[in-house]
This record gives sequence, C-alpha cells and structure tokens, in this order.
Amino acid sequence: MLDWKNRFGRLGLSGNAATTEGAARNPLLLAFAVLVGLCLLVALILGWYWSSEPDRFPVQQHVRQAAEASQRQIVNGYTTVETLKQVATTLLDKPGGYLTNDIAPPGLWLDNMPSWEYGVLVQVRDLSRALRKDFARSQSQSTEDPDLSKAEPLFNFDNRSWALPASESEYRNGIRFLDRYLARLSDPAPKAQFYSRADNLNNWLGDVGTRLGSLSQRLSASVGRVRLDAQVAPELERDGVNQVLEEERVETTWLQIDNVFYEARGQAWALSHLLRAVEVDFADVLAKKNATISVRQIIRELEAAQEPLWSPMVLNGSGYGVLANHSLVMANYISRANAAIIDLRNLLSQG
Repeated sequence: MLDWKNRFGRLGLSGNAATTEGAARNPLLLAFAVLVGLCLLVALILGWYWSSEPDRFPVQQHVRQAAEASQRQIVNGYTTVETLKQVATTLLDKPGGYLTNDIAPPGLWLDNMPSWEYGVLVQVRDLSRALRKDFARSQSQSTEDPDLSKAEPLFNFDNRSWALPASESEYRNGIRFLDRYLARLSDPAPKAQFYSRADNLNNWLGDVGTRLGSLSQRLSASVGRVRLDAQVAPELERDGVNQVLEEERVETTWLQIDNVFYEARGQAWALSHLLRAVEVDFADVLAKKNATISVRQIIRELEAAQEPLWSPMVLNGSGYGVLANHSLVMANYISRANAAIIDLRNLLSQG
C-alpha cells in the first residue's frame, strides 16, 4: 500500500508541476499575441494615413511666398521651375515620405501610394528633361544649362533603390540643382535663361500627350478589348503583299488596374499644378494663339480626375455591369484632357 501511495503522490506532484508550468506559459503567449495585435493595428492605421493623397496647393500663392522667403525676384520661368520643385518636394515629404522603396511594413504592404508616386515622378522627369532640352536653350546648337544637366539624370534614378544611394537622396539633389538654376535665373544680372516660346511648349506637350494616351489605353483595357494586329511590314505592303490581320485581346488584369488607376491620379495631380505654372510663364504666347481657354480646360479635366474615391477599393465592373468601373471613369477624364492637349498643340503650331 505504501508503494502505491508513493506512486500516486509522485504523480500528483508531477501533475501539479505541469499545471504550474502551463500557467506560466499562457501569460507569455497571451502577452505575445497582444503585442502582435497592437503592432498590426498600428501598421493598419499608419498604412491608412500614409495612403492619403496630398491636397492640391495654390501655385501662384506658393510661388510668391517662396520668392519672399528666399528674397528672389519673380521673373519669366520662375513659376514653372518653383512649381516643379514643390511637386518633387511634396513627393518626398508627404505623410509617410517616399514609400516606393520601403522594405519594412507598413510601406512594404502598400501598392496604391507607390503607384501614385510613380505617376508624379513621370511628370517630374518629363518637365526636367524639357527644361534641360528646350526651355533653357535659345536654339538646338546652344549650350545646355549646367545645373539642369545635372538635375535631369538625378530625377531619372531608379525609383526603387533604398540604399547606396537611396532614391530620396538622389531626388533631393535634383531639387537642389533646380534651386541653383532658379537662383541664377532670378538674379538681377541673370546668369540663366528661360525661353517661353510656342515651339518649346509644344515639344513638352507632345510628351504629356503621349503619357496621357498610354494611360487612357491601359485604363480602358480594364474590361478587355480586341485589337487587330497586322503581320505585314509597311515595306512589304507597298509591294502588294496582302496583310494578315490577327485578333489580339488586350486587357489590364484586375490585380493591376488599381495600380494603373493611382498612377493616373498621380500624373493628373502633378500635371494640373505644372499647367497652372505654365499658364503664368507662357501667358503672352497662349494669348497670341488664343489658347488660354484650352489650357484651363485641360486643368479642369485633370482636377476632376482627382476627386475623392468614396469606395474602399477600386472597382472593376464590366462596361455596363452592376458594379461601377472606376478605371473607365478615370479613362474618360484622361482621354478628354488628352484631346484638349491635341487641340492646344494645333493652336501652338499655327502661325
């Protein structure tokens, strides 16, 4: 009997020890679960806040304040370059900063805002190239501006590089070179030039139209469409060879359409500001060509494309289906802006 009592006693002690050890582990597991939950909640809130698009800023008011702060004189071209600087600065200093190259949550989990950033960056790159290639040169044989020649390649740096160097540092250097050009441009004895000619403006608008046309096609392809593809080269067609037409289905997948949608919103946001600046610096050219109304119409279409999205997600319904198709609505605004740009370029090309 004593032996059985000893055995049961030992079993009882072992059971109590196991219970005590389990009780000690449960609070640790609970604390770990609570900590993970709090981290996810904070990441969710930060992700929501960082995904909010920056508001539009008043272009002329900002230019006046920037000129007063730096004690510079507003000259022809100042508004365009200062607005380009502010658009690029907003890209880097908005809530959450620049998110495209983030390697940690919550930025790593976001894709809509990085697409918006890329859209803004495309317009920054195009205008910085136009400044270097056209606006700051009197003719094709003129020497390019030294600061603009350094700024343009910096804005074309890889947008996903997170170190050695980071994309942000390269873009900030590009902004600094723009500011150096602006300082020389506004100097009482100007050491830089800005030529507000119709042909310069027309060249830049050609790039803008190409960008908007591509966006319109990608947005419209959310419902899929059939495109005819000719398999005969033009030189063979002149020799009488019959073309073989093949049908090709073009469609932007529902996993990608939200990225295209936000890229379009980013381009529309940047371009609406840049066109407001161009309207100031090219006022005489636009008035002579009776094109001021055309510029304002383009701005109106681009600002309408930035209206708040009340749906929690970008819907991709069929053309006449039950659900909305936000990409088709965006494509409508972008297409109308592009059509107005074509009309504007025609006006600028006329004598």
